[in-house]
Amino acid sequence: MAITDLEIRMTIKTLAAKGVPKRAIARQLDLSEGTIRYHLSRIASGTPDGRAAQPRRAGVAADAIAHWMAHHDRTNLAALHAWLVAEHDYAGSLRSVQRFVADRYPPPPRRVRRRVETPPGAQAQVDWAQFPRMVVAGEAVTLHAFHLVLSHSRFGAVVWMPAEDSLCWLAAHNAAFERIGGIPAVLRVDNTKTAVVRGAGTWGQLNDSYRRYATTVRFHVDPCMPYSPEHKGKVERAVRTHRGIDLARQAWDSVQELQAATDDAVRDSAQRRRCPATGGSVFDAWQAERAALAPLPVLPAPFDHVATRRVGRDGLVAFEGRQYSVPFAYLDRSVEVRGGAGTVQVLADLQIIAQHPRHTERRLLVDDAHYEGPGTATVQAPTPLGRMGRRLQELAAMPVQHRPLDLYAALAEAAR
Repeated sequence: MAITDLEIRMTIKTLAAKGVPKRAIARQLDLSEGTIRYHLSRIASGTPDGRAAQPRRAGVAADAIAHWMAHHDRTNLAALHAWLVAEHDYAGSLRSVQRFVADRYPPPPRRVRRRVETPPGAQAQVDWAQFPRMVVAGEAVTLHAFHLVLSHSRFGAVVWMPAEDSLCWLAAHNAAFERIGGIPAVLRVDNTKTAVVRGAGTWGQLNDSYRRYATTVRFHVDPCMPYSPEHKGKVERAVRTHRGIDLARQAWDSVQELQAATDDAVRDSAQRRRCPATGGSVFDAWQAERAALAPLPVLPAPFDHVATRRVGRDGLVAFEGRQYSVPFAYLDRSVEVRGGAGTVQVLADLQIIAQHPRHTERRLLVDDAHYEGPGTATVQAPTPLGRMGRRLQELAAMPVQHRPLDLYAALAEAAR
């Protein structure tokens, strides 16, 4: 329950009367020393708090707050504040929202939470944990451990990554799915920017790369409510459990060696721990749960930029300031272009139809094979290269110092 201003004033008055210093009062009540001095001066002069008569700043969002209180968790005011900021451009503080709600709404009755065990294959939870000063190849580095835990069996995976960006986020998903042997129906995630770019929880807007990755792999993304670690309590506990595995305090020759040792430690731990849902070991519960997981598909290469493009008349798509060729049969079709670690992939109906190097100095990347083959019912095959085209290709493929003069003469002849 939020503390009222009257209670704050009375507490300050009592502590000051006992001789407690202003700094100690401020620290105890989590207020600034200026606020303590303000209240003490008002108390000493007998003047009421002038701010109490002012309208609450959160009053400008009264209608939105009323909607939230009618349809959401009334006790999670931090989530309410995050929602107001994201959806209603609210510029006030969390404290102003707490004061407004305390004035307008009586505290709700406490609700008992129903304990329900998650069915096999239904859900997994994921989270990051940072490990600074890990010693790898003789150097102190910061590594990031991606944790995935199956909500039914409690079996999981820990994958080490150098960062928490989009490429590492998706690469860690791929590695974790391979370790658990399938795809759960739902993935509960935190509101990290690699998952949710705007808002949070049920009103959050998914990162476009992550949304398309989830569509390709075929799982549903379920962002948890902000400031609610209990909504992904299984992975939170797993992070604490895995922090206890004595790996971070050792020196490693490589990240690959650390990963192999981590995989062994996770499996050993799973064989010792008990699964609350079955009573047997976590490892045995996972072996049974694997049948309920969706089979592993061909996992897509990680990507951090994605766009939808229409194939032009020249069989090219534009992406990141460059143009890339695709098979001519896709003329006028919408395709998905993904920018990954060093490669650009073009997909149609979730199938890769073209792949090129990324971030090249060249602005035009063409694969001649994309213009070969028979036409279709709707797209005619390009006309074959003429003499000029063939000669130009032959000339371009040859280093300048090795180009014979008669080749230039042949080129001039072809141009006539």
